[in-house]
Amino acid sequence: MDFIVNLRTFLAVARLGSFSAAAREAGTVPSVVSKRVSQLEHMCRAQLFERSTRGLELTAVGRTCQQKFSELLSEIEATIQSGPARNRLTEHLRIKCPTTMSIMHFSDILCDFQIAHPGVRLDLNLVDRSVNPIEEGYDIAIGALPTTYPQVQEIALCALPRKLVAAPSYFDNRPVPTHPRDLSQLDALVFRASGNTWALSGPAGEVAVEVNPVFTASDTRLLCHAAIRGLGVTLIAEPLTRDAFAAGDLIEVLPDWRVPELYLKAMVPERRMQSPAVRLLLDTLVAATQPLPPWDRA
Repeated sequence: MDFIVNLRTFLAVARLGSFSAAAREAGTVPSVVSKRVSQLEHMCRAQLFERSTRGLELTAVGRTCQQKFSELLSEIEATIQSGPARNRLTEHLRIKCPTTMSIMHFSDILCDFQIAHPGVRLDLNLVDRSVNPIEEGYDIAIGALPTTYPQVQEIALCALPRKLVAAPSYFDNRPVPTHPRDLSQLDALVFRASGNTWALSGPAGEVAVEVNPVFTASDTRLLCHAAIRGLGVTLIAEPLTRDAFAAGDLIEVLPDWRVPELYLKAMVPERRMQSPAVRLLLDTLVAATQPLPPWDRA
């Protein structure tokens, strides 16, 4: 069991980037984490981490071991759980989901799944960026950014429409834009993971414009709140704006131009697609998002 504990510790340090963070997560002290990693390095006869000016980093051997050990640990857990509990679904799943999506929609979906399958342990991390589930140790990574990764299978969930919005008061003392190029002269409220280039489609095709960010955040609820307060123009998920539109707190900017919608998806390492718990949770996610997404259900 010490070997398994050492594997878990090494993977936690690799994921979190420090002995201290891994110690906090495990409820222990950094010296214990360091000792466990040293024992694993002794067994591997190689250094797995090295310190640099940028902090703690994996060596080349460490990067190889991270993927191999993650796969090995998953196989060990699956073997153990298929023993006396073979008639009950038991597994530990690490899931990544965007913050706003989790709080507004996916929390109920995951809670219902947990109630139906109490033997499955869910470890949910709220991360507002695209992640490679293999490198960061996730069984399922939910997101809407178009980034893809090798050896990762994508399961389509549902479309995520977006809108360009601002408070009516924002245009009290400035002209209302009539073309996407006008956006470069306005105050932009930017979602960090999407970047500072906004694309819109019109009769002449797609136009991309570099905006001027005055407020950048990793949570779209903050951007929506900032827009309502009249701080600028933002490009965010349309379902998030519905209450503000109904109250007259937001209006659509450039309504004759279409904002390309994103597509919500679940990304799963190919090696984890055979897991019964992963497959069942994927089925649950698909059923909860198709044919209607959760924000369009009564």
